[in-house]
Amino acid sequence: MPNTADAGVLDALLDSWDRNNTILVNLLRALPDGALDLRAADDSPSVARLFTHMHFVRVVFLNEDAPEFARSLPEDEWREEHDRDRIAAWLDESAAAVRDAVRSKVEAGGAMAVRYDHPILFLQHMIWHEGYHHGQIKIALKRSGQPLDDEEIGPVTWDVWMNKREPAGSR
Repeated sequence: MPNTADAGVLDALLDSWDRNNTILVNLLRALPDGALDLRAADDSPSVARLFTHMHFVRVVFLNEDAPEFARSLPEDEWREEHDRDRIAAWLDESAAAVRDAVRSKVEAGGAMAVRYDHPILFLQHMIWHEGYHHGQIKIALKRSGQPLDDEEIGPVTWDVWMNKREPAGSR
C-alpha cells in the first residue's frame, strides 16, 4: 500500500484521468450537428471514428497489459457510430476500467503485462493519445468552417483541467 504522500499523488493522477475523460465526452457533446462525419484531412478518419478508436485503444491496451481488467473488445476499431450517448457510454466505461486498473496496479505494486515500466506510464500514454485526437477533432471543425468558440468550449474543456475542485464537504 502506498504511503500517504504516494496516495495523494495517485489520487491526483487518477483525477487527471477523470478530467481527461470528462473533457473528451464534453467535446463529443459540444460538436455541431453533422460534425461526426468531418475529417481533419481528406484521408483522415472521421470524427466519429476518432472517438470509437480512442475507446478501442483503451480496451485493447487494458486487455493486453492488465488482463484482469479486460473488457469486451469492440467489433471495429474505427467504427462509424453516430449515437453520441452510445459513444459517451463507451468512453465512460473504458475510462473507469483504465482508472481501476491503474489504481489496482499501483497500490499492489504490480507490473503491466506487456508494455510500460509502470502503470502511470500507461495512464500518461492514454492521456497523450487522446489529446492528440482531440486536436485532430478541433482541426476537422476548423477545416469545415465550424470552429468551436473558445468562450463556449473553454468552460467544458480547458477549465476542467485548470479549475480547482471544492474540498469534499464544502458544497
